[in-house]
Parts: sequence; structure tokens; C-alpha cells
Amino acid sequence: MSFRKVNIVILILAAVLFLLVLHHNFLSLSSLLRNEVSDSGVLGFQPIAFVPNAPRHLVDRKGEEIPVVIAASEDRLGGTIAAINSIQHNTHSNVIFYIVTLNNTVDHLRSWLNSGSLKYIKYKIINFDTKLLEGKVKEDPDQGESMKPLTFARFYLPILVPSAKKAIYMDDDVIVQGDILALYNTPLKPGHAAAFSDDCDSTSTKILIRGAGNQYNYIGHLDYRKERIRKLSMKASTCSFNPGVFVANLTEWKRQNITSQLEKWMKLHVEEGLYRTLAGSITTPPLLIVFYQQHSTIDPMWNVRHLGSSIGKRYSPQFVKAAKLLHWNGHFKPWGRTASYPDIWEKWFIPDPTGKFSLIRRHTEMSNIK
Repeated sequence: MSFRKVNIVILILAAVLFLLVLHHNFLSLSSLLRNEVSDSGVLGFQPIAFVPNAPRHLVDRKGEEIPVVIAASEDRLGGTIAAINSIQHNTHSNVIFYIVTLNNTVDHLRSWLNSGSLKYIKYKIINFDTKLLEGKVKEDPDQGESMKPLTFARFYLPILVPSAKKAIYMDDDVIVQGDILALYNTPLKPGHAAAFSDDCDSTSTKILIRGAGNQYNYIGHLDYRKERIRKLSMKASTCSFNPGVFVANLTEWKRQNITSQLEKWMKLHVEEGLYRTLAGSITTPPLLIVFYQQHSTIDPMWNVRHLGSSIGKRYSPQFVKAAKLLHWNGHFKPWGRTASYPDIWEKWFIPDPTGKFSLIRRHTEMSNIK
């Protein structure tokens, strides 16, 4: 073989080797990313790519895409993970999670999602721009959790999910036991931008709120001594609703400028103090005003709530088992030191691979053993 031919062979082998290395690096990069299509907008999306080796039963999930929006704050991240895990394992539908968080939580969240059974879910991580809240929220140390920026993410659904016509929002302190498709298919009346679970119609609310004043009526959330509230001519006895779980028609939401209406009442509250804090939620009052007699309802079993109002078990095992969604709204969270039905929540909890988040009660139990 001539010297020239040897050089040609070496060049060909080098080219093949280069292509193999390039192909390997491409696959390695893909395996580090999630199965998400990136978007751009006011709130920055994290770019995520499709995972090529996902199990076929997950890749082949077909049908209409179901957007589920959920917040992920650093100190409650375990709740978000458990909620997502429960949703994903109880449906065969094409669910994509829009996980709203802050910059300092993104890496922690991604490392958790990359482990265990959530490795192949479809999701988008959205960085919530806290500048959106400037002039709309007044610092109040007595409000605690309800004053954190991510609490208001639900007001900005069309920005968070810009390409969707419909979406589900839910808090991070829930566990889903039914097929999320049933909730997504909740019928909304013409002209209604959202469907909530009314407090007066909820079996769980009637059990827990009895004898606790007017927390299930408008007067429990709004200060009717203020002239601006009285001018709205809303009946104080009107049944309130819980905004921790709802279905939104985003086309109608945009048409009615719901976000702008909510922001208007946020600003007015900062200036005039229009809300009452008896029920402990700063996000509920503006929603009650904007959606007064203009919202549809979801099945009460899709928001069996107040599990976090006390540590006692107020429901029968049969009722809890039949619930489509369990909601630990209230002070006693299922990842806290004391909580009701912690065994049900822990069934869906995935331990934090970084060790930053741990169940407080378990930590306490281990300390007592030592």
C-alpha cells in the first residue's frame, strides 16, 4: 500500500472516530435534559429537551395535552414533588407540568425531578418574576406563607401557559387520587373563565367550618365596612370558594383581562386595606371580587380540603379513599411535625436526593430514638 493510500485510510478513520465522539456527546447531553419544549416570554422558561430513552408507556401518552400549573417554593418543595407524583401515577393522559419557582430553587428542583419515578415526566420550569408584584403586595408579617411571591402565581396563568386554551392550577399541599383528566374535563359555562369548589357546597367545609363564624361567606374575606366594597353590591352572605384548586379557560381569561382585574384589586388593597384575614388567605379576596357570580363549579370531591386545619382525623376512611383530591390547606402541613392522614401523603412523597428537604416528624422521631 502506497504512502498516499495510508494517509487516506488514516483520515477516514479519524473522521469516523470524530463522528462517533460527536454522536456520543449529543446523546449524553440529551440524557441530562428533560422532555420539555422551551418557550420564551415575560417569565423565562428553562430550556429542556426530549428524553430519547423514556419508557414506551410514558412516551406514547397521547390525546390533548393537559397543562397543570403548580408552585415550587424551596421550603415546601417536598409537597410539590408528592403532588406531581400522585398526579402522574393516577392517569394515562398527556400531562405537562408547569412548575413555577424562583431562581434559587431551580437547581434543587431539577435534581429532584431527575431522580426516581419522576425522571420521565413532561415539565417546564418557570422562573416567576417577582417584579410583577411591585406596588401590589403590602408586607405583613402576620400573613406568613400567604404573602410569599409564588402564592400569586395563579393570577398570571396566561403568562405562565401562553399557548394553552385551558389549564389546571393547584396548590402544593395536595394529593391527587383520581384521574386528572376528569378534573380537566370539568364543564365551564359560557363566559366563565374558571371553575372553583364552592365552600358552602363542600362536604369537607361543612364538617370543619361549623361554628367557626363566616369563613365560608364573602364577609369572612372582605371588609364590608369599606365603602369601595359596599359599592360593589355583592351580598355578604354569598358563598365563597377555595382557589387552591381550579380549572381555567385561558381564552376567556384573556378576553376578560382577568389578570389586570386582579392586579387592580391588589393595588387597591395596598392603598385602602379591603380584605379581612380571618380565613388566612391573601389571594382569595381579589378572586372573590373578580369572579363574583361569574364562575363555574368543580366536583367537591376534587377539593376535599381543610386537612391541614387540625391534626385530628375528621373523615371516615371510606370518605378519604373516595376523595379525588385531598387538600391540606391550613397550618398543619403533611410534611410537618404533626398532620392528619400523613400516611396517605407519604405514599407519594419521594425522598430528596440532596438531603435538603426532610420530613420534620421523621427527623424528630429519629432524635427521640437517639
